[in-house]
Amino acid sequence: MSAKLPEASQEPTAILVINRRREKAQYFVEDLGKGVTLDMVLIPAGNFMMGSPPDELERKENEEPQHQVTIQKFFLGKYAVTQAQWRAVAALPQVNQELSSDPSEFKGDNRPVEQITWFDAVEFCDRLSRHTNRQYRLPSEAEWEYACRAGTITPFHFGETITTDLANYRGEDDQTMGWLGSYDRGPKGVCRQETTPVGNFAVANAFGLYDMHGNVWEWCAGRWHENYEGAPVDGSAWVKGGDSDRRVLRGGSWYGLPQHCRSAYRDWLDADSRLNYLGFRVACSA
Repeated sequence: MSAKLPEASQEPTAILVINRRREKAQYFVEDLGKGVTLDMVLIPAGNFMMGSPPDELERKENEEPQHQVTIQKFFLGKYAVTQAQWRAVAALPQVNQELSSDPSEFKGDNRPVEQITWFDAVEFCDRLSRHTNRQYRLPSEAEWEYACRAGTITPFHFGETITTDLANYRGEDDQTMGWLGSYDRGPKGVCRQETTPVGNFAVANAFGLYDMHGNVWEWCAGRWHENYEGAPVDGSAWVKGGDSDRRVLRGGSWYGLPQHCRSAYRDWLDADSRLNYLGFRVACSA
């Protein structure tokens, strides 16, 4: 799964252009009390091609076959859930299980909450739903990719490559592991070895979402399947078949490689995994 270091070359490296544009997003603000709010961005209905094309660099077999998916409008968190938001909701009455009020290793109110299991994330959504009388949940894998791409077909929503000026991931080569800190013709960067505050890079996609590439992996609602054969085409969570113990992760993290941050990249962990690069963002039915 790792990119190998290339042979040394005397040829100059070409840097691909990053796309920047201004868009307006519709959203509502959920008041969680004590000055803590949750911004929910409207994701418009539409169709998109899910998965990666055959010529995309570092693509994996589990990203195929590409298939057309129809998405109904919904709301998605502008950022990954922060530690301040987590504490506010963890203080609400329990629905199915207890929640630690301070599970994260890298402390900071505006940093993403991490060391969150899939079950923890579901409990957060359940408590928030009961408190607000809105239907909060984890996004389906198709909703997540559609929201991340925001109408783009490139590996990243801002273009053909990625830099550590735009996202938080492992941007340095690792000679021991044979890991490559750059993607395609993009530059190498830094390895921060920790999370950054949400919105730190001030780079949103066309839907108004931040940090869809890197920082923390984000849990999705469905079970893990080895490829898209038989996947739903209506944007719903894929809860039938697959591995009942594993859940889908999207977006890459501060710990991962640049290729893991691609819009199409998908991975999994057991639903009870608790690591310092696992977080989530919430969805809400429109």
